[in-house]
Amino acid sequence: LGQDYPVGFVRWTERRNFEAVLDLISSGVLNVGPLISHHFSIDDAISAYQCLDTPDALGIVLDYPKHADESLRSSIVELKALQDSPSSSAGNIAVVGAGNYASRVLIPAFVKAGATMKTIVSSGGVTAFHHGKKLGFEKAATDYKEVLKDSVIDTVVIVTRHDVHAKQTVDAIEAGKHVFIEKPLALTATELDQIEAAYKKSLTQQGFSPIIMLGFNRRFSPLISTIKKLLKGRREPLSIVMTINAGKIPEEHWTQDVEVGGGRIIGEACHFIDLARFLADSPISGWNAMCMGETPGINIRDDKAVMSLRFADGSVASIQYLANGGKAFPKERIEVFCGDAVLQMNNFRALRGYGWPGFKIEKNTKQDKGQVNCAKAFIHSVQGRSSTAPIPFSEIMEVSRITVAIAEFLRKS
Repeated sequence: LGQDYPVGFVRWTERRNFEAVLDLISSGVLNVGPLISHHFSIDDAISAYQCLDTPDALGIVLDYPKHADESLRSSIVELKALQDSPSSSAGNIAVVGAGNYASRVLIPAFVKAGATMKTIVSSGGVTAFHHGKKLGFEKAATDYKEVLKDSVIDTVVIVTRHDVHAKQTVDAIEAGKHVFIEKPLALTATELDQIEAAYKKSLTQQGFSPIIMLGFNRRFSPLISTIKKLLKGRREPLSIVMTINAGKIPEEHWTQDVEVGGGRIIGEACHFIDLARFLADSPISGWNAMCMGETPGINIRDDKAVMSLRFADGSVASIQYLANGGKAFPKERIEVFCGDAVLQMNNFRALRGYGWPGFKIEKNTKQDKGQVNCAKAFIHSVQGRSSTAPIPFSEIMEVSRITVAIAEFLRKS
C-alpha cells in the first residue's frame, strides 16, 4: 500500500494469516497434497536435505515415528540393565534434583560411599537422563513420587530448591524412606513442625526408624575431626570465632529470594551454626544477631551479619558471615580458644596450633570440606554398619530452628 507499518503489526498480520491457512487445511477446504513431492523418514533426513538441490523438489515432508500415548507420557525411563539387589541389601538411593552441586559433588560422594545408584529425578527429565547415564543410575524420572512408590529404594537424597525440601522430606518419611537433605531442612518454623511430626509418627505408628540426615558436611572434614580430637578432655568452655568471607551473590539469584531460597543465613550460614554446635558439643542456650544497617544502594543486608551463640556448658561462639569481602582473603576461617592455647583452621586446607600441647600443624594437599565422609557416614548408618545416626535428629532440629529464628530476626532488623 506504499505505507510503512510497525513491525509488531506486520508480525501480527503474518501470524493471523498463518492461522487462517492452518484452519483451511484442517477443514479440507485447502488441499496441499499436490504440493508434496517427496516423503522421507526422519531417520533419512540427510537424503531429504540433499533432495533440496534437485529441480523436481517442491514440498518435502519428514515423517516421524508414531508412539503410543502411554510411552510419550512415561515419567520414568531405564538407563541400563537393572542390578539384582538382594532383599536384605540397603543403601539403594534415589536422588531428587540434578543440578550442578548434585552432579559434581554430592552424587560422586555417594558413589564413593558405596551407595547403589537407582533413580535420578529432575523436573524436566533432560538433566536426569544426562547425569543418570554419566553417573551410573539405573533409571531417570521426572516425578519424585515414582521413587517413593519403589519398594527397592530405601533412601531418598533431596537436592532440589530450598522451598520444596520440607514437603519432599515429609513425603519421603511417610513413604518409609531414609532421607538425606542437602541443607536447609526447611524455610519456616511451621515446616520444621511438619517434619518433626512426620518423624515422630513414623516411630510410633509405622514402627519405622528413619535416618534423617542434613548435609552438614563440614563437621565431617578431616581437619575438623582433628580439632574435635584435640578438644577431647578439655576442662573449660570454648571461645569459637568463625569468619566466613562468603562472597557476593546477585540480588536476583534464587537463593536470595526469601520464598524460594530462604536467603543466605538459612541456605548457607546454617553450616556454621551447626559446626559451632558440634565443636562445643553442648546445646545452644541463647543467641543474638545483627546485620549491616540500612545503607543507600544496599538492598540485602542480612548476608552481612554477626551472630553470637551461647552454649549450655558456658562456651560461646561468634559467627561473622560476610558477603562484602574479597577473594584474596580466606573464605572460611575457624578459631578455637581454650586452655591458654588456640587452634586456627584456614579454608579446610591447614590447621595450626598456637601453644597447643603436642600439636603444631596439619595440612591437606587439597581442600576437603567433608562431603565424602558425610555421605559415607550416612550410608553406613543406613546399611546398619553404624549403630547411631551420624547427626542426632534432635541436633538437626535444634540447629534448624535456631537458624530460621535468626534469619527471621535479621530480616526484620
